[in-house]
Amino acid sequence: MGANASGKTEIALELARRLGGEIISADSKQTYKLMEAGTAKPRGAWTDTPDGRFYLVEGVPYHMVDELDPRATYDVGTFVKQAKALMPQIWNRGKVPIMAGGTGMYVQAFWNGLDELPPADPSLREKLAAITAAGGKEALYAELVALDPAAAMKIPPGNIQRVMRAIEITRLAGRPVSQIWSGKFFDALPAHEGKFIFLKWAKELLTERVKRRTATRFDEWAQETRALLAAGYAEDCPGLKTLGYPQMLDYLAGRINKADTIRLITAASMAYAKRQNTWFGRYRNAVRVDLLKFEDYDPAAIAERIINS
Repeated sequence: MGANASGKTEIALELARRLGGEIISADSKQTYKLMEAGTAKPRGAWTDTPDGRFYLVEGVPYHMVDELDPRATYDVGTFVKQAKALMPQIWNRGKVPIMAGGTGMYVQAFWNGLDELPPADPSLREKLAAITAAGGKEALYAELVALDPAAAMKIPPGNIQRVMRAIEITRLAGRPVSQIWSGKFFDALPAHEGKFIFLKWAKELLTERVKRRTATRFDEWAQETRALLAAGYAEDCPGLKTLGYPQMLDYLAGRINKADTIRLITAASMAYAKRQNTWFGRYRNAVRVDLLKFEDYDPAAIAERIINS
């Protein structure tokens, strides 16, 4: 676990090679097809093997990436269902399951379970999106405060997706979402069932890593996004609403220049990284790997430490 650009994929691959493992991606963006540069999806290829057809990265099966059309939606419930099915299959092949990703809600829901909640309502989502477009995240948050003050106290105003979902559940269920939450979701992760690792970079170093990665992949990212638009994908399709793509769309439309695009993507990525680090930082039973200088990032050494911890 860790923020975006923290090097989770490289360490997961190192662990997979040493342990004979297969990787389950806990990343809400990398599940999409046709989106590599902007999601930092590990580069691999779909390959037929004696055990089935897998997306192989450096010879390692990497599950739950490169599967979904960018027009499709993907949610935590779908992730949990797929991952729960995959885990025993991996063990039955004599391999070790390694989950890697930065979508904290996916990790939490897999290990601690989900409350039974009503499914998303597209028409209601559109109305809530209209409220946000007209009055900003403050207007959306005010709506939650009015409906369920207890839930509002537990959700950051800036987390639009969580605020929107809380409002949606409250309206669809006919009672406050705070009365529906069991609280189990936020229990400590079950250390007796797995080993949990949190990669924590110093802020200034992570900022530099995000900036470098964005700049290095920029031209490929722009070309990839142009290809999606040319193929008929709408700018507001779920895939193109993921982190960084709205800024890239503004760049391609000529509304901002390259330097500003890199700056804005870096800022958005770091805002997300702050939320990720806050989320993962709550796990007191996780092995925390502090990265205080660039030289601290040595996937082989970190993998060795994880195995021996």
